[in-house]
Amino acid sequence: MENIKLIDGKFIENNTDFVNLIAALKHGFLSKDIIVPLRHHHDFPNPKTNSDSTMLLMPSWNPNKNAGVKIVTVSPKNGQYNLPSINGAYIYLDATTGVLKAILNAKSLTVKRTAAASALASSFLSNKDASSLLMIGTGALSTNLIKAHASVRPISDVYVWGRSLKKAQAVCDQLNNEKFKSTPIETIEEKISEVSIISCATLSKTPLVFGKYLRPGQHIDLVGAYKKDMREADNETISKASIFVDTFQGGLKESGDIVIPIKEGVINASDIKADLFHLCSQAHYGREHSNDITVFKSVGHALEDLIAANYYYNTYTNA
Repeated sequence: MENIKLIDGKFIENNTDFVNLIAALKHGFLSKDIIVPLRHHHDFPNPKTNSDSTMLLMPSWNPNKNAGVKIVTVSPKNGQYNLPSINGAYIYLDATTGVLKAILNAKSLTVKRTAAASALASSFLSNKDASSLLMIGTGALSTNLIKAHASVRPISDVYVWGRSLKKAQAVCDQLNNEKFKSTPIETIEEKISEVSIISCATLSKTPLVFGKYLRPGQHIDLVGAYKKDMREADNETISKASIFVDTFQGGLKESGDIVIPIKEGVINASDIKADLFHLCSQAHYGREHSNDITVFKSVGHALEDLIAANYYYNTYTNA
């Protein structure tokens, strides 16, 4: 037990190279060896906040190499306690012996791998000359999504919207040293029709991205709305777009952005073009025409966690 590595959020924050992490994820999605059961998703009542909390258990393993499980809780009302809504740990194991090798900060791991997965999708789905991005949401994911997208596309202008203009400004302030210009905006409508990429990472239960504002050639990255009754894009957005998901396994079952339009007959499950396994293996090439509107829906996948845990473990042990 004395050899267990404790990899905290500070280490993960200071040792992330999105180009390398995205490349590691791409290699992982190409692998045929990693086994990923459907994640456990359990909602439980939280009477003190009058809002359900969620426990997520995400196991995966690569036989003879490594294994792990992420244990995460999501408590949307944690703001009143001045605590983050997402908390948890990642348990990283030797797959042959079962020996515990490391415990990693799950929030930091999740933020980084989620941003990297969105950027990986963008490398297939956004136009190669995409130079502007609208970030909807001001949580921990926002700066990471911006940086990750900027690592695969020549982003020069970033606009940030949040329910608080002060929080949007704070996100921009954190990006002062980046090569792109960051500007807080008061309304989504100010820039949604102008930007190349729209990235949305919120806990909203009602749409924030409306199809009536979209123009040909845009790419929409939907990262929030992790439950069936939550959504970030309206039906018009979904009906206008070529739709892609991180995995069919989770994408068709877990998010309102996909589940609700299917239930309402706006789209069929067969309308979803491909997932990251297909994109990375070139079974589907992604964007077909420069004028297409593309949507990528991310719900998260335990493969991403295992690959990211291995990335940080190797970085830690080789430091």
